[in-house]
Amino acid sequence: MIFDLLTFVIAFAIAVVLYPPAIGLLRRFRSGQVIQEELPESHQRKAGTPTGGGIVFVVLALVGGLLATLAGHPGALPAVVALVAGGAIGLVDDASKLRRGAIGIPARLKLPVQILVAIPVAWIALDGQSLWWLPLAVIAVAGAANAVNITDGMDGLAAGLSIIAVGATVLFLPNAPAGEKAVGMALCGALAAFLVFNRHPARVFMGDTGALAIGFALAAMAIQQRWVLLLPIVGLVFVLETLSVIIQVAYFKASGGRRVFTMTPIHYTFHHEGWSENRIALSFWAAGLVSALVAVALVKLVA
Repeated sequence: MIFDLLTFVIAFAIAVVLYPPAIGLLRRFRSGQVIQEELPESHQRKAGTPTGGGIVFVVLALVGGLLATLAGHPGALPAVVALVAGGAIGLVDDASKLRRGAIGIPARLKLPVQILVAIPVAWIALDGQSLWWLPLAVIAVAGAANAVNITDGMDGLAAGLSIIAVGATVLFLPNAPAGEKAVGMALCGALAAFLVFNRHPARVFMGDTGALAIGFALAAMAIQQRWVLLLPIVGLVFVLETLSVIIQVAYFKASGGRRVFTMTPIHYTFHHEGWSENRIALSFWAAGLVSALVAVALVKLVA
């Protein structure tokens, strides 16, 4: 536990130092976020905020995993591969958005690419064993990536929930190897530093580079530990955010244009009801913490 805490602190300290120049560099590259027209005025004012800041915490998590491997600690490979795979897709998507406005990689192409890339990630996380779990594992990887990405629409929201979910997975589920813990705690520490600059009003956004990398890595960690069925509970808020979008789209098409929620993902509905971004983030973090604790309690019951 001391090593895990030290990893978190070192990653946090390095990231806090790196983020100000990284934000300046992103500004110079004109990596300003494009805001959807249907979002309220409070979000329109965020147009131009640098995006792609997830690359810093992804790189630091990768360094944590590589150092753990060099030190002889096993288990970092699935999370490292997942971070690279998810981060690469996200980086291409972020770059595409900057060139083409708010479109990015077309949805009809993005999901198939994620599923295709998720196959080797899931296979590595399963370590070539229990391959009858492979279809579920692939769905878990792609689903987690999209869930984190969907949730990443409000200052601090996805980063805080990711710290809770990743931290619970590597610290409190019983089968995490030392290498996986190193990646997870480095990721959590760097995410905590990112949160310093991403809390409202955000100075930087993680972009798809960060969101997809987190989702891929979180799923890979759960799969490696053979707790993939607990993943929807560990990340329950991510799941509910995604379900709100699915329900909204399905009902909109079935009813000829009627809506269940004011706007989705559901955090926007709360915002339209007058909740501040800080209140939404704190409330959703609390719900995420409770769901993570429930997952840990379930493990204790069956262990």
